[in-house]
Amino acid sequence: MLEIYAGSQALRTIKEQGLHADLFDIMLGASGGPKWFTLFGLDKYLFGEFFKDRASELNLIGSSAGAFRFAALAQQQPVEAISKLAKHYSETVYSKNANAAEVTEKAEELLQHVYGSEGITQLLSNDVIKPHFIVAKCHGLTASENKIGQLLGLASSMALNKCSRRLLNWQYQRFVFHHPKSQLQIDHTDEFTSHYVSLNQSNLHDALLASGSIPLVMKGVKNIAGAPNGMYRDGGIIDYHFDFSFNSQQKLTLYPHFNHLPKPGWFDKNSQRVGSKANYDNVVMLVPSAEFIGLLPFNKIPDRTDFTEMTPEQRIPYWQTVLQETHRLADAFAEIVTKQEVDEIKPLPFE
Repeated sequence: MLEIYAGSQALRTIKEQGLHADLFDIMLGASGGPKWFTLFGLDKYLFGEFFKDRASELNLIGSSAGAFRFAALAQQQPVEAISKLAKHYSETVYSKNANAAEVTEKAEELLQHVYGSEGITQLLSNDVIKPHFIVAKCHGLTASENKIGQLLGLASSMALNKCSRRLLNWQYQRFVFHHPKSQLQIDHTDEFTSHYVSLNQSNLHDALLASGSIPLVMKGVKNIAGAPNGMYRDGGIIDYHFDFSFNSQQKLTLYPHFNHLPKPGWFDKNSQRVGSKANYDNVVMLVPSAEFIGLLPFNKIPDRTDFTEMTPEQRIPYWQTVLQETHRLADAFAEIVTKQEVDEIKPLPFE
C-alpha cells in the first residue's frame, strides 16, 4: 500500500538509529491541488500519533496545497483542522464556467472556515510546529490580471524553463513566509534566491491565499504586508515538488508525497526533469503505491480536472472515498514504525 524511499544519508541514519519521530526536523508539503487527498490519512496519523508529543522544533515547508495542509496541522487540534480542510475542499462546488473571481472567492471562504482568526493565532503561537508558505512574486506579463497577458507570460515561462530553470529568475522570485520563531533557510546554492518574510496577524491570510493562487485559475494577491509591493501567486510555480536543501539541517526531512518522481517546478510537470539526488540525500518519502492507487475509484488519485470533467454528484463521493481509503496508508506506515521494518525502505527511485 505504501512505498518508502530514502536518500543515501537518510537510509544510513535509519539503519543505524531505527525509524522514529525524533529523526526528523523538517517536513515538506507539495503543490498539486486535490492530489493531497491521498495523504490525508498519513497527515492525521503523523500529527495525531507520530509527532503528537513532540517537544523539539519541526519546520513545515509547503507550497500551494502543501501550505494549506500545514496551516491546518500547526493548529492546536491538527487532526480536527486537517479533517475540516479535507471536508470543505472536497465539497466545494463551482458554477459551470467559474472565473478567477469565483474560484478566489471560494478559496477565501475556505480560509475563513478552516483557519479564521483563532486558527491564525494558534499557528503563530505554536513553539514546536512551525509552518512556512512558499509564494512566487511575479514580474512582467506574469503579474498581469489580464488573461491574454498572463497566457503570454506563462508561455514565455515555459520556453525559458525548457532551456534552464535558472532563467525563471527573470520572471519570478521565491518568497518564504515563515513562522516568526523559525530561522530555517533554503540553501543558497539553489537556483533561486530566497526572500524571507515573517508571518504575523496582518499578512498570514494573504500569504496563504497567495501560495495557492494558481495562475489563470485564481486572482493573484497584491502587496502582502511586510513584503515588497507587487503581485504574488502560487508557490508551486517555482517549487512544485521541490528541488532544494537546507543550510542548517541537523536531522532528516519527512516528505509524504503523492508521486515518487518529484518535479521541481510547475513547468516541469510534463518534462523529464526530476529532483536532484543530492537535494534528497536526507529525505524520506512516503508514497502511495501503484497497488493502492489501483484500488481507488477510477484507478487514479484526485486532481483539478475532476472539477470540470465530473459532476459534483460524481466527484464528491469519489473524493470522499479516497479520503477514507488513505487510512490504509497510515496503517501501513504505523506498522512499519511499530515493527521497525526498515528493510521495507528503498533507495530513491530517480537520478
